[in-house]
Amino acid sequence: MSRSNTPLDTLIELARDARDQAGQNLASEQRISRQVSQQVESLHRYRQEYAEKLNAAMRTGIDPATMRNYQHFLASLDDALVRARQALDAQQQRVAKTRQHWQQLQQRLSSYDTLAERRNIARRRAEQRREQHVSDDLVNSRMARRHSPSEL
Repeated sequence: MSRSNTPLDTLIELARDARDQAGQNLASEQRISRQVSQQVESLHRYRQEYAEKLNAAMRTGIDPATMRNYQHFLASLDDALVRARQALDAQQQRVAKTRQHWQQLQQRLSSYDTLAERRNIARRRAEQRREQHVSDDLVNSRMARRHSPSEL
């Protein structure tokens, strides 16, 4: 039995497509966030290693010019870390916003699905009532035939 697409079915399909697209966008933003986080961690590890090299050089003796170069480079790494952390914060905000959008679309789809389920329940009940009515009519017809006097 072929059913025509109702406006609600169209809304459900459009809502599902929008939700799926938002889910893909969320996955992409999360992937970017992981990458940025890994970059921050790498930069942090590199800064620690470089600071350890400076400490080792200071223990063995270091000239003032080399010391300034180390300190200048460490300051550059600190600035890069600040910018990288800001980028990570901004990316995490994009993830949160994208997640919220996906959740709103999921909620809308759930509402439409609930309406469709109620519609289907109402259809099934109406069909059951029709079937019961037909069944009752058949029983009543048989009973009426049994109790009617035979024509001979």
